[in-house]
Amino acid sequence: MAKIRVMIADDHAIVREGIRMILASQSDIEVVGEAADGRETISKAQELVPDVILMDIAMPGLGGLEATLEIIKTSPRIRVLVLTQYDDNEYIYRFLKAGAAGYVLKKALGSDLVAAIRAVAQGQSFIDPAIADRVIKGYLEHPETGEDETRYDRLSDREKTVFKLIAEGYTSRQIADTLTLSIKTVMTHRANIMEKLGFHNRSELIKYAIRQGLVQPDSSP
Repeated sequence: MAKIRVMIADDHAIVREGIRMILASQSDIEVVGEAADGRETISKAQELVPDVILMDIAMPGLGGLEATLEIIKTSPRIRVLVLTQYDDNEYIYRFLKAGAAGYVLKKALGSDLVAAIRAVAQGQSFIDPAIADRVIKGYLEHPETGEDETRYDRLSDREKTVFKLIAEGYTSRQIADTLTLSIKTVMTHRANIMEKLGFHNRSELIKYAIRQGLVQPDSSP
């Protein structure tokens, strides 16, 4: 029987090493690669084509959400399983809306992570048991807002990526180089982001990004 090919995307080497140790004892699971940021995750996903990607949320440059959006769009057969410390519904709804197959907390047992990998590899969905009831209850009580219809959702996928890079302190030139875009295109995205979110300066954008958990307060390129 073919093994489940897993890639680990997390910016902390010690976390990746710990996950490798957990999965090494499973005869049906094989770790085929690692990535430390969103851009590397996208590149290696195309190269390795794993069955499952364990995706962290907060990574430098392109984060987990942006990487998930790109991978689901270009390689829909790859299953993205979010593995994170963030447990509020806002993150969960965003990733499920983006196409993630599951959501597991880093404080979960190793056995839960293994079960989640097996489930999503078989085409199923998996929500960490510690938060599943709360997530379902929240959606049933507020179905119209269950997918977190915030101002952020007005942005296109590309605008979300540019938004995060702006909030992390990247210049227009750096964003253009990172995303292989022209400066003019980046400036157009920046203007659209400001208009859609109702911001007048970068300071407001950064504060909003921090509140939304899209970047850390000390993020920098």
